Amino acid sequence: MAGTWKWYGNGLLNALKGNIDFDTDTFKLMLTSSAYTPDQDAHDFRNDVTNEVGASGTYASGGATLSGVSVTYDSASNEARISWASPSFTSATITARTAVIYKSRGGASSADELVAYCTESADVSSTAGTFTVSLPTPTLKITAA
Repeated sequence: MAGTWKWYGNGLLNALKGNIDFDTDTFKLMLTSSAYTPDQDAHDFRNDVTNEVGASGTYASGGATLSGVSVTYDSASNEARISWASPSFTSATITARTAVIYKSRGGASSADELVAYCTESADVSSTAGTFTVSLPTPTLKITAA
């Protein structure tokens, strides 16, 4: 999944209001089938995300906790940049179209703020193998000028 990552509108708003702290909060990445259509403006919590792929191999419901967060500022491009390490799911049979990053609060899906998503133009699959979501560096950015 190497497409373009987009902010959910409320994810960016929550980051700017301080409700999301990229240095300390726990973030997860979940996968959905082609039946989920992200709504950048209306979707705000994980309970808005439908059609998550089924558990398989090391992929469990709710996805994987992201690690290796990096929050930097690049003065040459005037960008604040956020990156995570790319998660992999082994021994997995998965067919996914969209990856979703959200802030995990460890409780109800109605409390987990959506941050960003990436939708591929076609399904991405693995069969009893390793499914890797290749997160770009940076995954997300905000341009200051």
